[in-house]
Amino acid sequence: MHTSEIRDFYKFRPEERMRLVKEFASLSESEVEAIHSMSGLKLELADKMIENVIGAIPVPLGIATNFLINGRDYLIPMAIEEPSVVAAASNAAKMARKHGGFKASNTGPVMIGQIQAVRIPDPQLARSKILESKGDLLKKANEQDPKLVSVGGGAKDLDSRIIDTKRGKMLVTEIFVDCRDAMGANAVNTMAEAIAPEIESLSGGKVLLRIISNLATKRLARSTAVFDKEALGGEEVVEGILDAYAFADADPYRCATHNKGIMNGVIAVALATGQDTRALEAGAHSYAARNGAYRSLTSYSKDEEGNLVGTIELPVAVGLIGGASAVHPVAKANLKILGVRSSTELGEILASVGLAQNLAALRALSAEGIQRGHMKLHARNVAASAGATGELIEIVARRMVEEKKIRFDRAQELIKELGKG
Repeated sequence: MHTSEIRDFYKFRPEERMRLVKEFASLSESEVEAIHSMSGLKLELADKMIENVIGAIPVPLGIATNFLINGRDYLIPMAIEEPSVVAAASNAAKMARKHGGFKASNTGPVMIGQIQAVRIPDPQLARSKILESKGDLLKKANEQDPKLVSVGGGAKDLDSRIIDTKRGKMLVTEIFVDCRDAMGANAVNTMAEAIAPEIESLSGGKVLLRIISNLATKRLARSTAVFDKEALGGEEVVEGILDAYAFADADPYRCATHNKGIMNGVIAVALATGQDTRALEAGAHSYAARNGAYRSLTSYSKDEEGNLVGTIELPVAVGLIGGASAVHPVAKANLKILGVRSSTELGEILASVGLAQNLAALRALSAEGIQRGHMKLHARNVAASAGATGELIEIVARRMVEEKKIRFDRAQELIKELGKG
């Protein structure tokens, strides 16, 4: 199987879905077993990952289908507990296929490390001295990670900024590090630590913080797609989506939920592949507010045929080496399912999934209301939590949706009523 376009994938049993994914990604039996074991994480390994370990909490892992990104088919692993997310991403990706799928790009895997200097006698003079010493400072930074440098990465540039704060003027020196296929936190922090004494000496002040920034403005991923007008539901739906986007871009209260929907997709893939989800969230929302107002991470317009054109741009601090992605057996298996060859490719996938997720949410809100799709799946969770099992889950969920009463107490009543039959 070489296509991600799998008809009625959602109708298959989990075992059959796993068989198709195994064939698509050439998974080994041990990789399949790791995914099927629910947690996929042995206690001994978990105990080495964080402190005070007592166990692990499984999160449902689904596969989004239909994704065509830069001409290549992908099956997308998504780890998330919220219903409708995987289905919505798959549906949006299907709408994009007619016009070539997603076209993604990136700015490279560069992260920013910051060195803070305070109580500086002459900030302007200090800044000049630091910039004059750029070559020596970059050399010192790169001596900390010769392996990274040997594969084309390392500290590539340096800048220094004077900022006004409640505690007076501070000088912030920033190093720009090409992290290649690592997320880069350890490498960047080590380099920042290494040049801190020189910064302190050159500035005549005191260096305090030496740490990576999660506002990764030099590590952006972009994706764009044309969503077919007819597949969306016609011109009226397209206009509704454009109005919904304009609302989000103008109003931070709406935009918070709008961007949260984007991150539903981004974080589900990130969690499945062992990424630092907190760094991604912080970077995305900071980027949305970088110009002083909280704005949409996506934008939409119409092409000459009236189809909807969507774009997204956001920071993507992700890696394929180091961290959980290199340790957790399920994360490693999921990366194999994706078949990614670089951290930048993974970033482009995250951006594309985020765009698909956002489009699906806007379409649901504009065309059919959020209840119709999301609440059908939510009803299943309510039915199960109320005690329904087996086929009764679907029956109770269907009744609650028909009645438009998706509540725990109503689920209990229906279980009692239908269970007698």
